Amino acid sequence: MKSYETTTSPLNLPMSDLLSLTADLVNIPSVSGNEAQIADYLESELRQIPELEVNRFGDNLIARTNLDREHRLLLAGHTDTVPGKQNSRIEGDTLWGLGSADMKSGLAVMLELARTIENPAMNLTWVFYVCEEVENSRNGLHQLFSEAAELLEADAAILGEPTNAMIEAGCQGTMRFEVRLSGQRAHTARPWMGVNAIHRAGALLSAIDNYDHREPIVDDCKYREALQVVNISGGIAGNVVPDELVLVVNHRYAPDRTGEEAEAHIREMFAPYLKEKDEITLVDHAPAAPPKLSHPILSSLIAENDLSVTAKLGWTDVAFFAERGIPAVNLGPGDPTLAHMEDENVQREPIERTFKALFDLLT
Repeated sequence: MKSYETTTSPLNLPMSDLLSLTADLVNIPSVSGNEAQIADYLESELRQIPELEVNRFGDNLIARTNLDREHRLLLAGHTDTVPGKQNSRIEGDTLWGLGSADMKSGLAVMLELARTIENPAMNLTWVFYVCEEVENSRNGLHQLFSEAAELLEADAAILGEPTNAMIEAGCQGTMRFEVRLSGQRAHTARPWMGVNAIHRAGALLSAIDNYDHREPIVDDCKYREALQVVNISGGIAGNVVPDELVLVVNHRYAPDRTGEEAEAHIREMFAPYLKEKDEITLVDHAPAAPPKLSHPILSSLIAENDLSVTAKLGWTDVAFFAERGIPAVNLGPGDPTLAHMEDENVQREPIERTFKALFDLLT
């Protein structure tokens, strides 16, 4: 287990230099699908912690305490990053590097908490999993819930997604539709003999552009729904009236709706613009998660550290846990607006503030 100099943080807590620990994690390449090296490092560190049961499933890790405690909290973080330039750089209290915000600073907090807290107030489950940054079917949580669901049982969960050391509660649901508009092929010299599928899309595109989004408040958290065309394709040649257009449309919906209600809403909205041969297909869906901030563990976390709370306007893996009856929130040190950027970076202060909030909760 590598040792780090104790930070000069004013928090007066028994922690290592978390910025340096984050840098070490950033320097371990872990692009989605290639997380073996960072899994090896984390497993080695976790297995040196007394009374911690460690299990590995592929490159996913679950580490658990098994103490005589009434409650169990699960803390989870993904180990993968998007592709990009490797290596870290520290200047003063700022660390630059791929994955520094999303979410290796969060992993550093989790690892240091596991190493530091010897007598936690509740049982703890640490989960480090792969492939969060790519298609949902590859997400390591699928494998863990399939092969070791009993090891993931908990009263509540905290995901270390970047939130700049504030609580982002719940998450929006997200769904993608494929809309096929039909036409009739003809020569462009005689377009009146056909039906241009691309031209037919004009009214629908205008309706989407002028979408009257909802801003519902759920558990004092204000969500903002959205509808966007994210891809469009059609046409086969420069002298042919296109007989088909395909739109891919993304809808983000608030957790006061079920997936079925959100889908019905979109189908009803699109109906006036579709004809008999047109098709609308739901091709991908990840459900929303309610905030559940009234849960005692989560409310205590917020109250004891006077944490700011806002709605999560994206989708995160809190939905995985919410689907299985485990209330979950997002709390991590990185700035989410810097995730995946060329100049991705993280500051020392939110890393230490996140550590303190969780340290206080767990001790």
